Amino acid sequence: MNYSDNFGKFCEALEGAGAFLVVEDKKGRVNVMTIGWAQAGFIWNQPVMTVMVRPSRHSHLMLENADHFSVCVPRRGEMKKELAFCGTKSGRDYDKIRACALKLKEGAVKGVKYIDGCGLVYQCEICGRTALKRETLPAGLLDKYYPGEEVPHTLYFGKILKAEDFR
Repeated sequence: MNYSDNFGKFCEALEGAGAFLVVEDKKGRVNVMTIGWAQAGFIWNQPVMTVMVRPSRHSHLMLENADHFSVCVPRRGEMKKELAFCGTKSGRDYDKIRACALKLKEGAVKGVKYIDGCGLVYQCEICGRTALKRETLPAGLLDKYYPGEEVPHTLYFGKILKAEDFR
């Protein structure tokens, strides 16, 4: 599958219950979180998935110590409870994979894991990261998404190694 073949389904998931971000750090620890903000496109002459993670999240620390991640999009209407759990509980406190009875599969390269049973899976190699700065964002976005002194997201850029449609 070409990374852009299911762009509409990808956006539909992000606008709905979300998608799973799966990261395995260099020590082999795996965490899953629900994301609602991501984008796929073509930059640096390659297909790239960009995900946004707040520095306060456990997944942020995991991504800082990882080379890969995957974005797993459930089929429409499926895994709603799992998405809700992984979006409200921290990997610091819960083994979300076990709690949600998720089954992981090995990806195309070492260090990539993805959730079995999802309709779309994007396996990515981290090729860049940048932290958003408060002073570069308009006041309206700061007020709405980063009230007070909350630190904005870090953007993680992942070269899409493999995009699969399991529907």
